[in-house]
Amino acid sequence: MSRVPFYLKERLDALRERVLHEEFEASKLPPWERVILTWAALMAFWVVVSGSFRARDLMPGAVVTLIIAAFMRDLLTEDIRRSGHIVEKILYFTLLYLPQYAVIMAFRLLESNLKVAKNVVFMDIKPGIVKIKTDLHSDTGVTILANSITLTPGTLTLDVKKKLGETYLYVHWIDLETLNREKAGEKIKGDIEEWLKKVFW
Repeated sequence: MSRVPFYLKERLDALRERVLHEEFEASKLPPWERVILTWAALMAFWVVVSGSFRARDLMPGAVVTLIIAAFMRDLLTEDIRRSGHIVEKILYFTLLYLPQYAVIMAFRLLESNLKVAKNVVFMDIKPGIVKIKTDLHSDTGVTILANSITLTPGTLTLDVKKKLGETYLYVHWIDLETLNREKAGEKIKGDIEEWLKKVFW
């Protein structure tokens, strides 16, 4: 049997990987923006931990967090999409995206808790494992999606598989409502994936 089809498949897989990598590299933030965003996140954490707004507490925090941000800039911002000015990104994230995520998760948690309580009371449990596709490619975006699914009662992300440029999640669902992959994905992911696609690639 000829090995040509296998060779072509390997070449196509390699080409898809390269295109995805080039798209990712093109959408990366410039290094100075990554430093500023990392510094802003670390500084906010410093203020929360120190619990002080006095200059003598903020100055050492600003210096230390800036040094850390210079070395660790890729840890937090590697997968963030590029769009708009740096100030616009910070304002959008803190005033729009973060509160939006908190509201989405609050409603998802409330809805899931009520469904699980109903299933337990009426002993109406049909557990199963479903494979759902996500449009996210970045490790950070997929990780946040998987953790958000796990946080909501009734669903647990078991595994993540990346194949041919596509990402799949294997989710244990306490009440398997459908075996259709698209419908199951819509029910399990809800609005979380759409929110993540605004921030991550």
